[in-house]
Amino acid sequence: MMTGRLDSGELIRRGILAGAAGGLAEILWVSLYATLTGGSATTLARGVTTAAGVTALLPAAPVTMGIAVHMALAVLLGIALTGLWQGLTQRDYGMRSLYAVMLTALAAVWAVNFFVILPAVSPAFVQFLPYSVSLMSKLLFGLAAAETLRRCTAPEQARLPAMAAVRRKQYPSR
Repeated sequence: MMTGRLDSGELIRRGILAGAAGGLAEILWVSLYATLTGGSATTLARGVTTAAGVTALLPAAPVTMGIAVHMALAVLLGIALTGLWQGLTQRDYGMRSLYAVMLTALAAVWAVNFFVILPAVSPAFVQFLPYSVSLMSKLLFGLAAAETLRRCTAPEQARLPAMAAVRRKQYPSR
């Protein structure tokens, strides 16, 4: 859990790391699924390029563009999730589990993407992966993002007892 309010630079830095970890987790999962089922992860990457409407930007490399778009969106999502977590920890909403918050948020993102946005923007994209596989992809994003944020916070939490000990030495009780 974050112990204090992060300045905007630190929030963005942690968000970028969380989003990059989540985006990479999704790429690895989809690549593994494609390998095990004889599918093609490149088809999905091309689909991302098409769904995002950026095919014309790099027409000779739609797979590269799809991965770049995916990672850019993952980083933006990571920043938003980091802001969400900080907001929840600044108020007492009873939200104590970083993992539960991230998994819930990513399940909601998946539902909105696959049942609202993608059917309107690119109906073919929804058919590239079974729902269970795409949901697992988002949940793995959530786990990777949560673990990254936990690790970013771990050094901060480790310093707290040491700082308390220093304060006790400097200001002993009488």
